[in-house]
Amino acid sequence: MKYRLLDLLACPICKHFPLTYYVFSEKDMERGIGDQKKPLCELYCAYKKTNVKDAKEELLPCEECFRKEIVSGVLYCPECKRWYPIIDEIPRMLPDKLRRETEDVEFLRKYKDKIPREILVEGLPYNIKESI
Repeated sequence: MKYRLLDLLACPICKHFPLTYYVFSEKDMERGIGDQKKPLCELYCAYKKTNVKDAKEELLPCEECFRKEIVSGVLYCPECKRWYPIIDEIPRMLPDKLRRETEDVEFLRKYKDKIPREILVEGLPYNIKESI
């Protein structure tokens, strides 16, 4: 998943924007922005965790950001407390009724040392508060 995608993503349940994110692993890709106009993001620069309008254009590292790919991590909505895993570069942003509890709990347990306690204990639709 590209950091740039966070400029577009909102929580599918409550529509909160921007989402908070935690990166567990990322990789560098051989690609450039070409002749695209900076800044590449319209509202939110996730790479710098700042609103584009509040940042100086020359300080936004679009070239560096564009080369990064988030391999695994978690997206989190601080408004409704829902979390969404990033697995194999793909954000899994499914509504609650389409999520599988066993897969979500397995993800939380696998990365429990990298996931904030708030998500582990209070996250929706599933959490692992009973095993912490």
